Amino acid sequence: MRSELFGTLPDGTPVHRWTLERGGVRVRVLTYGGIIQSAEVPDRSGRREPVALGFDGLQGYLDHPGPFLGALVGRYANRIAGGEFVLDGRTYRLARNNEPNALHGGTAGFDKRVWEAAEVEHGVRICRVSPDGEEGYPGRLAVSATYTLDEAGSLRIAYEATTDAPTVVNLTNHTYWNLAGAGSGGAGGHELRIAAARRTPTDGVQIPTGAYEEVDGTRFDFRAARKAGAGIDDNYVLDKGVTAQPVEVAELSDAASGRVLTVATTEPGLQLYTADHFEEPLPFGPGDGIALETQHFPDSPNRPEFPSTVLRPGGVYRSETVYGFSVR
Repeated sequence: MRSELFGTLPDGTPVHRWTLERGGVRVRVLTYGGIIQSAEVPDRSGRREPVALGFDGLQGYLDHPGPFLGALVGRYANRIAGGEFVLDGRTYRLARNNEPNALHGGTAGFDKRVWEAAEVEHGVRICRVSPDGEEGYPGRLAVSATYTLDEAGSLRIAYEATTDAPTVVNLTNHTYWNLAGAGSGGAGGHELRIAAARRTPTDGVQIPTGAYEEVDGTRFDFRAARKAGAGIDDNYVLDKGVTAQPVEVAELSDAASGRVLTVATTEPGLQLYTADHFEEPLPFGPGDGIALETQHFPDSPNRPEFPSTVLRPGGVYRSETVYGFSVR
């Protein structure tokens, strides 16, 4: 375990990079945005390569914030319709940074904040306090995210949050995976399996209609492993629902390298994004990575029929996701 200076923000704030290494896997995490800057995983011949899309330097993240490469996303991952929600009879208005909606916490969400970091056994814990009213969200939210590697090299991210006033919370990690190697080209040929018989269809601005739609017989059906393809940015309703402990819900594999990524989570949803909107001047092209964002559903604060994302004083928000790496 080691920490090093990765760069400084324009205001002089230092950003550090923590390196975790165990079980043949090496993961690097930034204090800026809780970003997974790289994840290096061996292929079937033992050759270790980066499989998470990222930038070599801090300036890349400052110049290209839009894709949320590797970032910890919050306070609310995904979209909130019209940039507002009602909680306990009061309307809260948020930045419409994805017109006409709010997306991934706003213009200066958790992905653009510098977090405090401390070493823990086999990992690092980052934390910060989001003040009441930050990006329009109510309540002073104390948040931590702990990144650890187990003996097999699986990466666990455990989130916790508490609040002093009723608020909404939905956290995720926004890493794009390419098991053939970051920068090697398209990932649409990877085999993907998702344990979900339903998804939440959306309107023209990617807000859920409130319905649950069966994936059977559609291009969204990944219950049996098949090529990931392109053109998907959808929330899957995981068959397992909310669970106290992480349950495996997805598997991504690359036949050429033999690498396999499994995703286990406590969350009820998984947003599959095939990165079709990557464009210059990004060093990655459309489809060069696949995001598997474990989370609650988009626009849940405005959808009482969806699993709740409300956190109240005295409660504790907890969420865990485990990324397992192996070869086949």
